[in-house]
Amino acid sequence: MGGKGAGAAFLMATSAIGPGFLTQTTVFTQQLLASMGFVILISVLIDIVAQLNIWQILTANNKRGSELANEVIPGSGHALTILICFGGLAFNIGNISGAGLGLNILFPVSVETGSIISAAIAVIIFLWKDVAKAMDLFVKLLGIVMLVLTGYVAVFSAPDMNEVARRTFAPSSISLTAIVTLVGGTVGGYITFAGAHRLLEDKAALQMKEVKKNAVSGIILTALMRILLFLAVLGVVSRGFSLDASNPAASVFQQVLGETGYKMFGIVLWSAAITSVVGSAFTSVSFLKTLNPFFEKQQRWTTIVFILVSTLVFLWLGKPIVILILAGALNGFILPFSLGLMLWIMMKRKLVHYNHPQWLLWSGWLVVAVMLWMSIVTFINEIPKLF
Repeated sequence: MGGKGAGAAFLMATSAIGPGFLTQTTVFTQQLLASMGFVILISVLIDIVAQLNIWQILTANNKRGSELANEVIPGSGHALTILICFGGLAFNIGNISGAGLGLNILFPVSVETGSIISAAIAVIIFLWKDVAKAMDLFVKLLGIVMLVLTGYVAVFSAPDMNEVARRTFAPSSISLTAIVTLVGGTVGGYITFAGAHRLLEDKAALQMKEVKKNAVSGIILTALMRILLFLAVLGVVSRGFSLDASNPAASVFQQVLGETGYKMFGIVLWSAAITSVVGSAFTSVSFLKTLNPFFEKQQRWTTIVFILVSTLVFLWLGKPIVILILAGALNGFILPFSLGLMLWIMMKRKLVHYNHPQWLLWSGWLVVAVMLWMSIVTFINEIPKLF
């Protein structure tokens, strides 16, 4: 996977793979065991439909999500911007804390000091002369590091692959909460827009074939990381090991490879967190540009301020678990809202150079309906448990 679109695919994938991704995949695998394969399969199918729709609609219109929405339904783009920026900021607080924890595992520094160092690294990327090139290289390198290290642990974990294959298509239990959480964490909120907005930044005419290829590639990269982590966790819990509730993903790596595995997890966690910081900041600010011309002119500095604010909130409040969980639940609602908005736009406007595939349009509406239903059920069942 090369060319301009590869950076967009990796930006989307590494934006999705954050500290929450590692924890959620581990916890749900612990609960569902081999049936987690079914949850991953269903979530990947939903992810591909959502991402193909949004990437193709935005690139065909050559406009960012909020700009396009405002043109068709005045004010809807601003509403989308507020929802996505709130979710982006909340998750970035978690990403900063995750990056701090990753450095805390690797070096003798506190989580707070680690978060400050990580924020400084993210800021340096956006101060680089060619920000786009620096960002693309950074997320590609760390994306590959995460896949290789997690794959290594999955091989040593040695899960029962026959059971995985069987339960992926005939699950013994199904969790709507797990499906909503996985979809929300892969294409919810700002994440599905991250790669599409990155493509639009290049201001180069992209062939729709390339857009489709890179949209699917982003989902496959995310799914590959999810599958490798699922297999690693399954191998550990199937042997009767109990995971540390305070850091379940770390204990998987530690159970398989001892102290070396724990250090490897530190690298994976830091890589996942810092690339999500970069992706969240870039995409949230790309939405802010439509609110006021100031954000367009001062994009670099607005992005840096976004990272610094996330860091300061973390240092002031610590990791705000309730805010992060609420933002996660909100992500489940943002997807049907944002995808539904984009689909409605394509039904209302005709483009001379592009016809949106009917199968994609109607499968998109099916995803909107299913995700809205599952999100409501999950919200009703899970949110009261927080209070």
